[in-house]
Amino acid sequence: MDRRKFIKDLGIASASTLLISSSSACAQNTKLAAENNASFTVNRQMTDEVIAATYNNYYEFTNRKSTVWKKTDKFRTRPWEVEISGLVENPMTLDVDDLIKQMPIEERIYRLRCVEAWAMVVPWIGFPMKALLEKVQPKAEAQYVRMLTFLDADMAPEQQNVRMPWPYFEGLTLAEAMNDLTLLAVGIYGHILPPQHGAPIRLIVPWKYGFKSIKSVVSIELTDQKPRTFWNTLAPREYGFEANVNPNVPHPRWSQASERMIGTGKRHPTMIYNGYGSSVAHLY
Repeated sequence: MDRRKFIKDLGIASASTLLISSSSACAQNTKLAAENNASFTVNRQMTDEVIAATYNNYYEFTNRKSTVWKKTDKFRTRPWEVEISGLVENPMTLDVDDLIKQMPIEERIYRLRCVEAWAMVVPWIGFPMKALLEKVQPKAEAQYVRMLTFLDADMAPEQQNVRMPWPYFEGLTLAEAMNDLTLLAVGIYGHILPPQHGAPIRLIVPWKYGFKSIKSVVSIELTDQKPRTFWNTLAPREYGFEANVNPNVPHPRWSQASERMIGTGKRHPTMIYNGYGSSVAHLY
């Protein structure tokens, strides 16, 4: 029934339309074994995998959430390298599959909150960003982490839009990046990330709005300067650097007082820090 309501909300003609395309939307079915970490769970219903796979923001491909999964069909996520550089003792460039083998992979169930006031509950598979940063050993003067996504307009046609400052870039304080909640995700729903979810590796910071969780990361740079961020560069009055979920700070276009669960349509009051205040409030 949740799927039917979701389909109706999208204006799709019949249930068969989405169900027939379910296997395509979730086509990245390479299994990724990971033990669930019971310390990271939520008391809400998990978002259906097909619904999560067909409702995405990925502006490099399209601004229509319901068609991102179709537009990413040419997106090649292997081979893929991630460079870790800047103010670190051991800079390195790693193949993403080698990186996965070296890191403590686990499943975590997190709330995902978009600044557009919708939300999901998602079972991410990944490793704490802290584990990677400890491997490269930040220098004493490092204070921030700057991240960058790919640039390839042949695969991502919206990157031809010269009004947007591609490639996508984001940033955290080093303390935020080292927080136990901060995850570098490489899988979802028991398999490796499909393209629309930010394959092959993406950031997850569950106490912040979703635009902070940069997708398809190619570069992680430690710096002593506060980095510029993509949406703050485009619209500084609408998108701040911190971007912590806060029901008391409305966005100019969306009230943040409540959130709508994708798939069920249920509304919940927004929680400060998306419910993760006990882990992150001390950072602010």
